[in-house]
Amino acid sequence: MKLIPGQLTLAQLADIAAGCAALQLDDWAPVDKSAALVAAAAAGDAPVYGVNTGFGKLASTRIAKDQLAQLQLNLIRSHAVGVGAPMSPEVVRLMLATKAGSLARGFSGVRRVVITALLDAFNAGFIPYVPCQGSVGASGDLAPLAHLTLALMGEGEALVDGQRVPAREQLARLELQPLTLAAKEGLALINGTQASTALALHALLRFEGLFATALASGAMTLDAARGSDGPFDARIHEVRGQPGQIEVAAVYRELLAGSAIRASHREGDERVQDPYCLRCQPQVMGACLDQARHTAKVLVCEANAVTDNPLVFDDVMISGGNFHAEPVAFAADNLALAIAEVGAIAERRIAMLIDPGISRLPPFLTADAGLHSGFMIAHVTAAALASENKSLAHPASVDSLPTSANQEDHVSMATFAARRLHTMLDNTAHIVAIEMLAAAQGIDFLRPLTSSAPVEALHARLRADCASSPADHYLAPDIERAAALVQAGVLKPTHAPSF
Repeated sequence: MKLIPGQLTLAQLADIAAGCAALQLDDWAPVDKSAALVAAAAAGDAPVYGVNTGFGKLASTRIAKDQLAQLQLNLIRSHAVGVGAPMSPEVVRLMLATKAGSLARGFSGVRRVVITALLDAFNAGFIPYVPCQGSVGASGDLAPLAHLTLALMGEGEALVDGQRVPAREQLARLELQPLTLAAKEGLALINGTQASTALALHALLRFEGLFATALASGAMTLDAARGSDGPFDARIHEVRGQPGQIEVAAVYRELLAGSAIRASHREGDERVQDPYCLRCQPQVMGACLDQARHTAKVLVCEANAVTDNPLVFDDVMISGGNFHAEPVAFAADNLALAIAEVGAIAERRIAMLIDPGISRLPPFLTADAGLHSGFMIAHVTAAALASENKSLAHPASVDSLPTSANQEDHVSMATFAARRLHTMLDNTAHIVAIEMLAAAQGIDFLRPLTSSAPVEALHARLRADCASSPADHYLAPDIERAAALVQAGVLKPTHAPSF
């Protein structure tokens, strides 16, 4: 893949996360121009932040010319203080690629060798060990990016098949040379939003398939409960005008078209309206779709952005604050709301299915309720996960704590805002998996009636891994198998909305 700085698309970022593309940069002119200006500043006598001064609160401290290389080395060593589990290879690949793309725009003052080291590491499959905790999302994702840089320098650690190994050994195995930094380069590498952006992007990419699968599980539940497809009529949604709602309603209509179950109760059904968890699916899921697409727009912009400090413009270096990850924090917080709501409405549909007073199915979806408990406690699990997501959906961006002796007095908390999305995605995937199992069980009780062709295809795919449950059995493995199918996107509709 040719890396055109500032022009990465969401599809390209998905390929990068998956490790499906080798990256190549052709235009080095902007890089060389800004690197020359930094070299001149380093050779001069005027104080320039990040070139010949200390950092943060120590910006007024001058550094001697013969100590500038040591200054950058010390910066990386001192800032590599992250804790917690390692970031996934997908996230690290995104960090390597977006940092390379940002520096290659030519406003950061680094030499070619720095960007080459990032690209070579990516192309060789070198995965630095980057702990996931320790960044507040302002003055850049300092700790995570310091760990990434330290590994490129051969002093940190790398991940090989999930195991931590000395980075220098892995660099040697891959025939990569350790990176040596010049003036400003360490600061350019760790000052930026690439860690929080990569975490949020990976969550967004994971959510796309999960969201589509939740549409399918909702359609399956509607038919299992013998609900009405009237609320999905295009005219209802056109007069409101919300784009996500209009698109999602069309997906439901396609999923449910031709259902014999629906045809069986068009006449003589005394119910006037379905509960909101069925009737308002286009409104809720459509809003989630719009939210996810807004998030995608923000994150793709940030993935292409220049976010270090100071920046080089023509013949001047200017200090600013592009490292403040507030846009990422807001985007991640908004995505958290969408993820939580997808799980919340799915949990309500499970509760509806096991209640015979609403679903008109056997209690708890078991043929001999009392002797068997059926899906009673599977719903409890879904409720527990939905409740956990509600707590995790609390906005991280409003929780600023000053750092660096009050020099960095307002921060974004974007890295946690993005990191917690992955826990929420796991929770929601399990909720949707439980709904799929419950809805499939409901349809089993309606046989010999059949649902629509798309729903029957999804039902058959689920049943290939998870057998029907008319009597109590060990259900947890079925939930895990179904969740794996959900996470893999195997159960999503053929025509699903994209972000």
